[in-house]
Amino acid sequence: MQKEKNNTCLGCLEVCMSRIIRATILVLVILALFLLVKTYGAFRENTFIGQDITPQNTISVTGEGKVTAVPDIAKFSFTVKEESKTVEEAQKKATEKMNLVLAFLDKEGIDDKEIKTEGYNIYPRYEWWNKEVICEGGYCPPTERQRTLVAYDVSQNVSVELKDIDNAGKILAGIGSFEISNISGLSFDIDDKDGLEREARQEAIDEAKVKAKELAKDLGVKLVRIVSYSSNAWRNTPPQYAAMEKSMVYGMDNAVSIPEIPVGENEIKTIVYLTYEIK
Repeated sequence: MQKEKNNTCLGCLEVCMSRIIRATILVLVILALFLLVKTYGAFRENTFIGQDITPQNTISVTGEGKVTAVPDIAKFSFTVKEESKTVEEAQKKATEKMNLVLAFLDKEGIDDKEIKTEGYNIYPRYEWWNKEVICEGGYCPPTERQRTLVAYDVSQNVSVELKDIDNAGKILAGIGSFEISNISGLSFDIDDKDGLEREARQEAIDEAKVKAKELAKDLGVKLVRIVSYSSNAWRNTPPQYAAMEKSMVYGMDNAVSIPEIPVGENEIKTIVYLTYEIK
């Protein structure tokens, strides 16, 4: 009797365990399906992050901003060029002259960081000469030409930026007094160009926004948001001065004369293009 009772209890336990296992498996399957659906939904949402619906109704306007300013920086370059039969001698002569010019610039208070060597060149200079021929018996052979080394040229090109623009004429005249072969590329610029460009851009944006509000009012629509922006900017600067000849820096008695150099004004202009969504 006892044995039959024990067998019955074992049977019930097995049935219960089987039911629990099946229930657990079912819960796990349901949970897995739930997580799969959530993951797929999240993936679908992420595919649209950063993407926007292209507005169907828009209007576009432009604005213009303009700022003028007197340049406060002068830029120019000069070249020291010497020649000699040997490289060493040509370099020595060029170095001595350049040192004199640099000493002058230092005396005028120009910082070393405003002086920059743009190029240093050494190259041989050849000329073609007729080769000497000897005529014999009334016959002269055809004249031959030979390439002959005549000198070595050494040149150093230096650019200078002047913060004190009022002294530009004086500096150019002073450099010319050292018999520099070429002084060129004189131009004027503005130190704080970025600030002026921002000012011109903001003026252009403000004008475009006013136009957009007026246009929306005339059309009987409402502005929603800006959906597109672009801009163009350019500068109108005074022309560069060409290379200065010695006559510009020497008087009749060889005394250095200071040239008059008008500066003028630089103009910075910006045009912006705004597109608004409307409803």
